[in-house]
Amino acid sequence: MAQTTKLISIVLALLLCAVSSFSPGRSIHAVGISSRAIFRPTSLFAKEGVSSPEELKSFVASAGSNLLVVDVRNPDADKEPGDQKSLAVAPLPSDDTRPQGIHLVYDRETESMVLPDVEKDTPIITHCGGGGRGQKAKDYLAANGFTNVLNGGGPKETECWAEFGDK
Repeated sequence: MAQTTKLISIVLALLLCAVSSFSPGRSIHAVGISSRAIFRPTSLFAKEGVSSPEELKSFVASAGSNLLVVDVRNPDADKEPGDQKSLAVAPLPSDDTRPQGIHLVYDRETESMVLPDVEKDTPIITHCGGGGRGQKAKDYLAANGFTNVLNGGGPKETECWAEFGDK
């Protein structure tokens, strides 16, 4: 009985944290549930700023053929050794794979990247391996006047990647 009471207390504490952190339309990653109308499991490890799978699905659908996916991973293992794992799972964009994607490295040292040669209102999804540099790239693009940008995370965010990874 004492173990059941303790378990109930833990569950209630987690629910209280979820409710106190509730923000419509955003995922509550710290406790592993989404704040959408229908609660669903989500990644416990999602990076701050990574859009939800639902946001990405809607964004991709509305963008259609105008969508641009900006892959900011760095294939240079000396500069970004962590990218090697995600590059093995998801290759860089090319004419044969990911036709709506381009490869523009986000450089941590300079905190910058080459800007895409598109209109400033082009629907853009940035991504790296898991979302950290994808967010930095999104912020950099926004600071340079791009107005329609989401951070898609990357191959590590499998639910998100399923919405745009083949684009």
